Amino acid sequence: MKLGYIGLGKMGAGMAERLLERRYSLVVFDSDKKIAEREVWKGAVIARSPWNLVEELPRPRLIWLMVPHAVVDDVLKDIIPLLHEGDTVIDGGNSFYKDSRRRHEELAARDIHFLDAGVSGGPRGAREGACVMVGGDEEQYKKHERLFRDIAADRAYSYMGPAGAGHFVKMAHNGIEYGMMQSLAEGFEILKNAPYSLNLLEIARLYNERSVIESRLVGWLKEAYEKHGKDLSDISSSVKQSGEGLWTVETAKEFGVATPIIEGAVEFRKQSKEHPSYTGKVLSALRNTFGGHDVKEIQNEHEKSN
Repeated sequence: MKLGYIGLGKMGAGMAERLLERRYSLVVFDSDKKIAEREVWKGAVIARSPWNLVEELPRPRLIWLMVPHAVVDDVLKDIIPLLHEGDTVIDGGNSFYKDSRRRHEELAARDIHFLDAGVSGGPRGAREGACVMVGGDEEQYKKHERLFRDIAADRAYSYMGPAGAGHFVKMAHNGIEYGMMQSLAEGFEILKNAPYSLNLLEIARLYNERSVIESRLVGWLKEAYEKHGKDLSDISSSVKQSGEGLWTVETAKEFGVATPIIEGAVEFRKQSKEHPSYTGKVLSALRNTFGGHDVKEIQNEHEKSN
C-alpha cells in the first residue's frame, strides 16, 4: 500500500516507522526539513512540499495527516486543489469533532473521502501499536481497515460512527485522562506529605501490581520517579494543556452533563503556572513520560515555590 504521510512529529515519526516495517510505501512531508530527512534511510520518499507529496501518489490517493489541529485546515487548503474524486484524507490528530464533521462535508462536496481517526498511546504507542478510534463513512473505514489494523496494537482499533465520531470519542477519552491524572497526582501529593518516610517509587510499583487502580498511568508514574527522583525537582509544576480537556467540558455543558472532575482538572492546569505544587509536578512528569512533552522546571517558578 502506498500512502502520503504529512506530519513527522513525536507521534507521526513513530507511526511512519511502524508502517515502513510493515512494507508500506510512504511519501512523507514535514515542514521541518531536518525532521523529514531523518526518514530517508528508513525507505520513505521525501516530498519537497505538500503539493509534491500529492503528485507522488497514485490515484486513488490516500493521505494521512498527523499535524496539530490548528493547522489541519491550512494543510487541506494546500492539497485539496490537487486531489481528485475518490481520493481519501485521514486526520489522525486531535481535532475538534465539529471541525471534522465540517471537513467531511467540504471534501464530500468534491467527492473526496474524509475519515477522522483519534489516536491514543503517545509516541510509544504510535511506534509499538496505538489505540485508534475511527469516524466517517463506514464503507471507507472498511476499505482502509488494514491500515488501521497495522497502526494499532492487537484489537486496539474500531469504527465509532459517522463523521466526527472518532474525534468525539477521542475527545471524551482525553477528558477522562485529565481526571484520572489529576486524582493520581493529588493522591501522590498526599502520600508525599504523610507523617511517614514513604518510598513513592515503591508505592507506584505496588499500586501497579493487581491493585484496583493498576493502570498504564501508574506505570508511567513509576517510570517518572525512576528517572527524576521522588521530589521531581527538575520537573515544572506548570502543567500545559492541548485543548481536548476543555473541549470535553464545553461539550458536556452543551449537553447539560455535569463534569466536575474533568472541569476541576482543566481549571487546575490553568492555575498551575501561578500556583506551583507537587501535584503539578506529578502531572507534568506524567505528560513527559507518556507524551514526550518538554516539562523542564523554570528557574523563577522554583524560586516562587520556595
